[in-house]
Amino acid sequence: MRRAAPWRSPLAWLGGVLALYLGYPLLAFVVRLVRSPQRGFHVPGLFEALTVSLVGATITLALVSLVGVPLAYVLARSRGRIASVVGLVVQVPLALPPLMGGIVMIYLVGPYTLLGRLFGGRLTDSMAGVVIAMSFVSAPFLVVAARAAFRAVDASRLEVAATLGHGEVARFFRVAVPEAGEGIRAGMLLTWLRAFGEYGAVVVLAYNPASLPVYTYNQFSGRGLPTTLAPTALALGVAVLVVLVSRARRPSRAIPAREDVPVATRARTSTGAPVAAPRPVRFDLDHRVGDFHLRLAHEGSTAHLGVLGPSGAGKSALLRSLAGLYGPAPGPVWFGEEEVTDRPVERRAVGYVAQGFALYPHLTVWRHALFARGATPELARHWIDRLGLSGLEGRRPAELSGGQRQRVGLAQVLCASPQVLLLDEPFSALDVPVRLELRRELRALQRETGLATVLVTHDPAEAAFLADELLVVAEGRLLQRGPSRALFARPASERVARLLGVENLLEGVVVGPGAIEVVGRTLAVAPHDLATGTPVHWSVRPERVALVEGPGGAEPEGALVGEVIDVVDTGLYVDVVVALGGGVELRARAPEAAAVPGERRALVVEPEGVALWPVERAGAPA
Repeated sequence: MRRAAPWRSPLAWLGGVLALYLGYPLLAFVVRLVRSPQRGFHVPGLFEALTVSLVGATITLALVSLVGVPLAYVLARSRGRIASVVGLVVQVPLALPPLMGGIVMIYLVGPYTLLGRLFGGRLTDSMAGVVIAMSFVSAPFLVVAARAAFRAVDASRLEVAATLGHGEVARFFRVAVPEAGEGIRAGMLLTWLRAFGEYGAVVVLAYNPASLPVYTYNQFSGRGLPTTLAPTALALGVAVLVVLVSRARRPSRAIPAREDVPVATRARTSTGAPVAAPRPVRFDLDHRVGDFHLRLAHEGSTAHLGVLGPSGAGKSALLRSLAGLYGPAPGPVWFGEEEVTDRPVERRAVGYVAQGFALYPHLTVWRHALFARGATPELARHWIDRLGLSGLEGRRPAELSGGQRQRVGLAQVLCASPQVLLLDEPFSALDVPVRLELRRELRALQRETGLATVLVTHDPAEAAFLADELLVVAEGRLLQRGPSRALFARPASERVARLLGVENLLEGVVVGPGAIEVVGRTLAVAPHDLATGTPVHWSVRPERVALVEGPGGAEPEGALVGEVIDVVDTGLYVDVVVALGGGVELRARAPEAAAVPGERRALVVEPEGVALWPVERAGAPA
């Protein structure tokens, strides 16, 4: 389909009306300036007024930036009533006519005020008065623009920076300001231009020395329009120049493979990263985040802990508590035998890999590796080589694939030499082949480094692969804990079984100490102490279900019989799905195809492979 020319769109015509409205007067002025024999450049005081406006606007911008950018950062990260009131106060000068703004400022710096007497009346009718007036009317432009830019900064990047050892001030300058830079620059441009063109507040507070707008009005009221051409032309030229400078961009350049890598470091053979003694994580947490209540405790001694649960279970809140991002409020935390509860996040020595990678758009791979406090070029070189990032040192996150970005995130935290590695759904955003490759990579790192790891995930296979012990959680509570193999073999409840992704999760009724009834047939199970008649959920792994056929086609005793409805060949094994009747289906697993759809087949279930749980009553605790 051919694309219509942009100028034929009705939107372009509507926008063109405004562009014409703004551009025509400027063009008409330029024509008049060129043709006029009297432009006013010879009138005394013109360039002195220009200097006052230039100097005043520049000083104003410096002062407003010094205090306004930090204020915008605080307002962007605050949600309380005080922040709302301060935000309102900051915006009031935008709605107040500038002339009235000058009158209001008299009550702060006028000759008879406390400040005015303290400075001997020099805060008005002076350059100080010009700057004070300009600051009052222009500061909101910077604060409002910078606050919006700071709010767009990904909070997880600030949190990761904290876990890498950077305090609040360092995070502000190294993460927040670079990422909000475009919005801050836009606010600075608006602030300077607004200050340069201010008339009302300046004329009240500082009639002398005259700024360029004050000078222009005096010429207009005293001599008419012709002598205003020169100051208007100067103001227009300055405005155009400032806007052009603000829009200038550094020319793009090719990024070398090893940008910023010291020559000595490139040539050095990596000596490897230090191997840490495992420091298993223990905790006893009781913390509220809004309406969510996290109540979890763990006393295990394994170095590799997995936390499995659905979305909203509190997995990320658990990691944030361990990292110290909530402070000491959640409760005691130990790394090995050392309690770290009262340590601030930047001193807990944790490596926190947040969801979505949390990389910094303005940093190269090499700078990411050196971003943590205490990171050295030797460690950076080691982990970049070890994680397959060699040759990518000069690239930024936008130039990397998902798998490469994940490796950069790992390299960044490993260069901090953490005591504990916290992984928040580290592979959820990756394609399956990359995800499997990075799982293997992380498992190898667990063996090589000796680092204790805490992995939270909703993927049972990932949890089993990377953790020796699992916590299954839901709604901020522990459902079951134990070694990975034990949990998958014997889930404690039907709910846990579902969260573990257990297949063949069905219902039945107890008919004896070693039997249950399923779709009208008796199924032998391991001995149990449930009373006869108890409704139960039961499960059995597909590999513990066999497709059989009795002699002469007879049904074996104790078998479940049904019709084959599907045969799924995964390439590694074959799943045969058999409908037993009443909407009940059972899955058997075999090394090769042993049935075809439509056949009637018998299934024999190993009694020892069956897990049973009584059906939970409505309203009963999980």
